[in-house]
Amino acid sequence: MKRYIFLSMALAGILLSVGLAFSNAARDQSHEVNAFTPDTIPWGPAPPVVRPEAQFAVLEGDPTASTGDYTIRLKMPDGFRIAPHFHPLRENVTVISGTFKLGMGNEFEPHKMKAFTAGSFAFLDPDMHHYAMACGETIVQVHGQSPLQFNYIDPNDDPSRNK
Repeated sequence: MKRYIFLSMALAGILLSVGLAFSNAARDQSHEVNAFTPDTIPWGPAPPVVRPEAQFAVLEGDPTASTGDYTIRLKMPDGFRIAPHFHPLRENVTVISGTFKLGMGNEFEPHKMKAFTAGSFAFLDPDMHHYAMACGETIVQVHGQSPLQFNYIDPNDDPSRNK
């Protein structure tokens, strides 16, 4: 009888260990899709609404979906410019690295831009006309509600139209 209890306890312990291993493996794999370290961010080409020198990463959601949350990162080389534009939905911007210069209005006026360094945050309300420029390699994180749309003040500034 003692032998039967010992074997039952040993089998229960083995099953518990296997169950914990599988649940830990499942939990560890969810981090592969839901969490990023700087070296695992999935950088790729920028969408055609910005000039092709930039890199783009979708961290959460789908910025092109009709609804839902999104979080993206945009990596820009020194001097990269985004012409005056607006978005129909609020845009929340956090500067991860570099200096992101932001100006308001319908004309790109570098002397009227404000510099935001790493750690800075800004939100832009719907239809707020603005333009931007990177000083040094700059990474910004943008989050908001889908769809993310760029409406250039001057349609000729839209890189997707110039292809």
